[in-house]
Amino acid sequence: MLKETLVHDSAVLSRYKDIWEQYDFRFQIVRSWMQKITAKPSAIVGIGGLLKPVKKGTFRVTKSMLDDARSNVQGAHPSNLGCVMAHDLAQEYQCPAFTVDPVSVDEFSSLARYSGHPLIERKSLSHALNIHAMARRAAKEVGKNLDDSSFVVAHLGGGISVAPVYRGRIVDANDASSDGPFSPERTGGLPLQQFIGLCCSGRFREQELRNLVMGNGGLRAYLGTNSLKDVEDKIDRGDKNAAEVFEAMGYQISKEIGAMATVLEGMVDAIVLTGGMATSIRLVSSVRKRVAHICRILVYPGEDEMLALAQGALRVLRNEEVAMTY
Repeated sequence: MLKETLVHDSAVLSRYKDIWEQYDFRFQIVRSWMQKITAKPSAIVGIGGLLKPVKKGTFRVTKSMLDDARSNVQGAHPSNLGCVMAHDLAQEYQCPAFTVDPVSVDEFSSLARYSGHPLIERKSLSHALNIHAMARRAAKEVGKNLDDSSFVVAHLGGGISVAPVYRGRIVDANDASSDGPFSPERTGGLPLQQFIGLCCSGRFREQELRNLVMGNGGLRAYLGTNSLKDVEDKIDRGDKNAAEVFEAMGYQISKEIGAMATVLEGMVDAIVLTGGMATSIRLVSSVRKRVAHICRILVYPGEDEMLALAQGALRVLRNEEVAMTY
């Protein structure tokens, strides 16, 4: 019925110490926007954050979910605010509150959990909402049931998640906050020995290092901007450094896709490129030329996460799926 992107000035957000200090500011803006809607909502759905590991599907927002979101149980991220905002709005409208396929959906195989040392286990943290939604869409396009299909889905956004989706399950994925390709503002995986050296150099405090790898890395670190459009404008003006950094990102994305194709033993029905950066013809071409030999490539530009949230709630409201309890 109504759709709008509410943009928050980074200078305003920077006044707050952390994401939870931003909550009231963000909530009041969304609350005011809700007054434009004349019909009472059947449900409020918020994006799921870094919660405890869960199965895929639609969840009712519960007290334990709210507590874990507020405590940043698997890390601090603005998506943690989603279920709390859904709950608080649903209280006012007296309707159910849901979240769908949160970041912490965990369907990993046992082999995918090994890191190389027993003190560190690889965790399942990905853009699960959009990955699952695009896998469903791809299955329809290739004429298969989701439960009989195999895809490599690359979510290309501010963070990049590349996941093999086997029979509807994300059986592996790079953690976009720690691993995989660099993105507009994240470093992805780093050479470990050099990074240990930085950690022990005394130049950085812990939070500065966390900001370095997630927020101040990637295109922002190399070129001073996290805007793909700005980078492409630089390339169009003949900036050779920008062109090489851009191509390096496409190169790393392609390597990750190739690696995840091996998880599926090469039996891949399609490679799916999605997310905001999939709107870039230049980036899609950079990836396509390196992975087209594997299988067909489907491009679903943009992030249909709002639609995926709505569809998850509708499946419950239409009794096609039972809402789970966190």
